[in-house]
Amino acid sequence: MIVKFWGVRGSIPTPGIDTAKYGGNTVCIEIKFADIQRRIIIDAGSGLRLLGNHLMAKYGASRALKTDIFLTHTHLDHILGFPFFAPIFLPNTRLKIYGPVTCETESLETVMGGQLSYRYFPIRQQELAAQIDYLNLTEGCFDLGDDIRLTTKYLNHPLLCLGFRFEYNGNVCCTAYDTEPFQNLFVTDAQDPAFDAIMAHQGEVVAKEENDRLEAFFAGADLLIHDAQYTQQEYESSRRGWGHSPVEYAIKAAQRSNVKRLALFHHDPLRTDTQLDELAKLRCQRRQTGDTDVFFAWEGMQVEL
Repeated sequence: MIVKFWGVRGSIPTPGIDTAKYGGNTVCIEIKFADIQRRIIIDAGSGLRLLGNHLMAKYGASRALKTDIFLTHTHLDHILGFPFFAPIFLPNTRLKIYGPVTCETESLETVMGGQLSYRYFPIRQQELAAQIDYLNLTEGCFDLGDDIRLTTKYLNHPLLCLGFRFEYNGNVCCTAYDTEPFQNLFVTDAQDPAFDAIMAHQGEVVAKEENDRLEAFFAGADLLIHDAQYTQQEYESSRRGWGHSPVEYAIKAAQRSNVKRLALFHHDPLRTDTQLDELAKLRCQRRQTGDTDVFFAWEGMQVEL
C-alpha cells in the first residue's frame, strides 16, 4: 500500500512562492495497491487535476482506467478538481464515486455534477465520455473486494463528513479530516441563568464518548492522516466550531491511539511554507511525539506501508 498526497491544502487553492514547498492544491490522496493493480482516490480537490494529468502521461488515452473515488464530504475544496480530472473525458474510464448521504435533497450525482453546467463550465455532466456511478456511503464496514476492507466513521464537521479506515494485507491507513474535537454543547458556566447541572454533565459525557469513539476508530493505524488546520491558540481564540482541528490535539489523539505515523493535513490557506516549517520544528520532534512519527504532509509526498 503506497499513499501519495496530490493536494494537502484546506479551504481554497493557494498557489504561489509562499506555498511552493508544501503545495497549494486542495485535498486529494491516492492509495496504490501495486500487487493487485488497484487504485483508490480520496477526495477530489484541485490536486485531482495533477493526478489526472499524471495518469494521462503515464498510460495515455488508450488504456482503460477503472478506479474508485471516496469523498469525505462535498464542500467545494474537496470536489472542485473533478471537472478538471482528465480521465472523465475518455470513454474507457470507469469511475465509482462514493460519498456520504446528507440531509440535503440533492443526490450525490447532482451535487458533483452541479459544477458541470454551462453556468460554470463548458461541458455538462451528461456530455462526459466516462462511465460514472455514484454510490451513497454511511457509517459502517464494507468489503471492497481484493481483501480490502473499509470502515467509515462520522466526524465532527458542519456538513456530514466521513473518516475512512482502509485495511489491506495487515496494513491500516486512516483519514480523520475535516473534523474537530467533539465539545460539550450545553452551558457549563454555573453563573449563567441557562445553566443546568445535569445537562452540563451529560454534555461532557457525550463529548468524551464521541472523542473516544473516534480515537478507537484510528487506533493502531500505520498511517493516520488527520486534520491540523489550526494551532491551539488559533482554535481557542476564534475558530472553535469551524470543523477543523488544532495541530496539538491531532498529535495527542494519535499518541493516545498508538498510531505509528501521523500526517498532519488540510493546511490552512494562510499558512506559508516558512510557518509550516516553524510548526514542524516546534511540534514534530520525536522527543515530544514519542513512538508516533509526526510530520506535515506535502504535495507529492509518498508513504509506503
